[in-house]
Amino acid sequence: METCKFGLNEHKPYLGDSHEHHHHHDGEHHQHSHEHGHSHDHRTADKKVLKWALSITLITMFAEFFYGFLSNSLALISDAIHMFTHSFALIISLVAIVIASKKAPLEKTFGYYRIEVIAAFINGITIILSIFWILYEAIERFFNPQTIDIKMAMIVATIGLIVNIITGVILMQGDKENINLKSAFVHMLSDALSSVAIIIGYVVIHFTSWYFIDVILAILVALVIGKWAKDILKNSIHTLMEGSPVDLKEVKEFIEKHEKVIELHDIHIWEITQDMYNMTAHVKIDKSSFENYENILHEINHDLKEKFKIVHTTFQFEW
Repeated sequence: METCKFGLNEHKPYLGDSHEHHHHHDGEHHQHSHEHGHSHDHRTADKKVLKWALSITLITMFAEFFYGFLSNSLALISDAIHMFTHSFALIISLVAIVIASKKAPLEKTFGYYRIEVIAAFINGITIILSIFWILYEAIERFFNPQTIDIKMAMIVATIGLIVNIITGVILMQGDKENINLKSAFVHMLSDALSSVAIIIGYVVIHFTSWYFIDVILAILVALVIGKWAKDILKNSIHTLMEGSPVDLKEVKEFIEKHEKVIELHDIHIWEITQDMYNMTAHVKIDKSSFENYENILHEINHDLKEKFKIVHTTFQFEW
C-alpha cells in the first residue's frame, strides 16, 4: 500500500498567534499547522477565586483555633481542624493552576496541564475520606451520647455553613467546567451539606433526644457526597488513563461522511486537560484525491474542532 504521511497540529485554547511550516521530502509530504489561541484569562480568574476562597477559609480556621483555645471549646477546635482540610483542598487546586500556567521544559511536550487533573483526583480522594469521617462521628455520637452545649454547637455549625456558602459562591465565579476547580467546589458543597445536617440533627436531638437522627442524616449526606466524589474520581481517572473524551464511533462515522474519505482507522483520541483534545488517525483516500489532500485535511480539522472540540490532530493519509 502506498502511503502519504501528513501531520496537522492545531492548538487552540491558550496562546495567541498562528504560523504554518511546510516540509517536502522525497516520498513524503508533511504539513504542520499550529494555531495557538489558548487564553490565560480563565486560569487567571480561577487563581483569583481560589485565593479569595482560601483566604476566607484560613482566616476562619485561625479564628476558631484562637477562640477555641481561649474558651477551651473542643467544638471550635474540632471545626478549626475541619477547616484545615478545606484549606488543604483549596491549596492543592491553587498550586495545580499555578503549575499548569508555567512554561514547561522541552521534554514536557504537553506542558503541565495534566497537573489540574491530578489535583482533582487527590481532592476526590479527600472527599471520600471525609465521608468516612462523617459516618464515624455520627455512629460514635449514637453509641456514646453526650450532653451537647447546644448554643456553642449551633454557633460552630452555623459558622461552618456560612463560610462554606461564601467560599462556594466565590468558586462559582470561576470556570465551572474545569475539573480541578469543580473538585474544590464539591469539597465546599459537601461540607455545607454536612453543616446543614449537623444543625438539623442538633435541633432534633435537643427537643426529642432522638440520637439516631445523627446516623440517618449522616448516611443521607454520605450518599449525596459519595455521588459527587464518584463523578470527580471517574472523570479524573478517565483522563489520566488517556480515555477518549468523545465517542470514537461517532467521530469515525462523522469523518467517513466526507466525500473524499474512504475509511478512518487506528484512531486515538485523548484529553490533556479541559478543552484540549488530541487525536491521531490514519485516513484512507482515493489516490486521485492526493493532489487535494491539503484541502481535505483542513476541512476535516475544521469539522472536528467545530463538532467535537478536537483542536490538536495528526493524520497519516493512505490510499
